[in-house]
Amino acid sequence: MKNQSGISKSRIGRNGIEQRQALSKRLEVLKTYKIYINGQFPRTESGRYYVATNTKGNQLANICQASRKDFREAVVAARAAVKGWSARAAFNRGQILYRMAEMLEGRRSQFIEELIQQDSTRNAATKEINTSIDRLIYYAGWCDKYQQVFGSVNPVASSHFNFSVPEPMGVVAAIASQETSLLGLVSVIAPVIAGGNSIIVLASQSKPLCAISFAELLNSSDLPGGVVNILTGFPEELAANFATHMDVNAVISCLSTSALNKELQEKAISNVKRTFIYDSTNWWSAEGESPYLIMDTQEIKTTWHPIENVGGGGAKY
Repeated sequence: MKNQSGISKSRIGRNGIEQRQALSKRLEVLKTYKIYINGQFPRTESGRYYVATNTKGNQLANICQASRKDFREAVVAARAAVKGWSARAAFNRGQILYRMAEMLEGRRSQFIEELIQQDSTRNAATKEINTSIDRLIYYAGWCDKYQQVFGSVNPVASSHFNFSVPEPMGVVAAIASQETSLLGLVSVIAPVIAGGNSIIVLASQSKPLCAISFAELLNSSDLPGGVVNILTGFPEELAANFATHMDVNAVISCLSTSALNKELQEKAISNVKRTFIYDSTNWWSAEGESPYLIMDTQEIKTTWHPIENVGGGGAKY
């Protein structure tokens, strides 16, 4: 049967069903992952973002593209936080790192699913979360030990005590491994803060989901705001700023890109900041955890203390 316009009623019915089906297809709302500065989650000041995808082309999330101004604000936060953090008792820093591991253990299923979204197999994702938890516990144990191991009482010819003790450098800027989403991030953060420093870290560009989820974990732990600041974006855009900022004391790069690493080393000369290139470190192995990684961002302070001789050959100090 046809209506007055000559269009079949059955055709109208089919079109209506197709339209309803089209309307019923839900558009997924992608989460916008913000950056993490000073214990807060601001949007990047530039308003820029990029869409993270996996190898299948699936869109995973909207990721903030941090700018130079975001990095400067993170440095201000890190500088304000480092004094209080470095002054904390070593065992308290260890407690906080252990608390991070506890919370990561409690949210392991979330992180495993995020790793799978970013092209990991379930076995690989499980291994990565387990290794990340164990790494936090490893450095929690070193917080109150590395000073004794690497410090010394030095023999001197004069009537003095002479002590050499590791002390934190201050503010560290780091570019995390681009090949892992969580393990590379944890492996660069943990030794830096275990040693009493604060850090600004640029997460993996291609695998960023776990980085901001880890920031959410940090925000609900006992870690003071500003000790860890996590940015997302492009290493090519921010590397030079990491190296030239005059209030950054050390730079760490886990990039495998030799050209960017060379640029970091050359531009860091501007204020003689130390640079550490971990371009070939295997974060999955025992090489990825070591007290020497804590010592990379420490300075050795030597103190002389006079000994006053007292009658009878005793000493007063």
